[in-house]
Amino acid sequence: MLPSSPDSPFAARAADHAACRAAIRTGSRSFYAASWLLPRAVRRDAYGLYAFCRLSDDAVDGEGARADAVPRLRARLALAYAGRPHDAPADRALAEIVARHAIPEALPAALLDGLAWDAAGRRHPDLSSLVAYAARVAGSVGAMMTLVMGERSPEALARACDLGIAMQLTNVARDVGEDARAGRLYLPESWLHEAGLDPDAFLARPEPGPALAAVVARLLAVADRLYARAESGIAMLPPACRPAVRAAGLIYAEIGRDLERGGLDPVTRRARVPGTRKARLLARAALTASARRAARPPLPEAAFLVEAVAATPLPAVVARPAWWNLGGRAVRVLDLIETLRERERLGGPAPS
Repeated sequence: MLPSSPDSPFAARAADHAACRAAIRTGSRSFYAASWLLPRAVRRDAYGLYAFCRLSDDAVDGEGARADAVPRLRARLALAYAGRPHDAPADRALAEIVARHAIPEALPAALLDGLAWDAAGRRHPDLSSLVAYAARVAGSVGAMMTLVMGERSPEALARACDLGIAMQLTNVARDVGEDARAGRLYLPESWLHEAGLDPDAFLARPEPGPALAAVVARLLAVADRLYARAESGIAMLPPACRPAVRAAGLIYAEIGRDLERGGLDPVTRRARVPGTRKARLLARAALTASARRAARPPLPEAAFLVEAVAATPLPAVVARPAWWNLGGRAVRVLDLIETLRERERLGGPAPS
């Protein structure tokens, strides 16, 4: 259990939450843009959650990464769940968040498992292997965010995993060249062979071409199907949270569209979504309604995440907060869009 006193050295403070927000502002611009649409309380916890995920990724894959990064992260995670977090803003915020929202340790542990695969240079023989990786490094985050928003149903969690996996597959498609130059390959090797590409030869000399474009297009098609599957889960979230989640999906899916416009060349150019385009997608997200569809089981590679939540006792029942309903969100998003456009025009920072 977490210490209940706000004076405890383990309790997260305002400065900790501010540090988490700053980390996301610089480290994950697409998520940061979409997060503007979240209710304040949810946004604060989302920043704390993503900050721990960001520092974990950087510890394994960033400058100065250590060989023992994953074991050290696992020790920090255990301390957070014991209510005695490591002396760092993201750790204190995480300890508070997982207790408040009854997030099972299996979810952030899955993220660290995926990062361990990265550290080991693991490659993927087929699509299922890649999806299993994406479920760990991104589906787990989608499931945790769903719990932060106050929704725990298996269907909503399954669709959140779909969305996280779709985003990660988009990232893989976008970063093919960057990853190859770093000696990493995430594309399914069976797909490369079918396209006439030797994985080792591609790693040694990554080049764009029709064969690679066909593999990238195939991966984006899988991601698009998962974006579509995820849409029905958005309708199950609190109304005030739906625009932000929809915006995140739209912005990431747009990365795929930019790849297509660039000839499906992820080696010599990096796909991006400019601020003005993000603004239009934010508006679309705020004004679009999601429809529920027939329930579907989670992807087999992500089922363990949904099952972990089902096995975790529910937190004490509390009254729904004021942000639960949608009121005022359309007005706020229009204000944010105008601010985003003006800041981009003047070259200044995004609004906080």
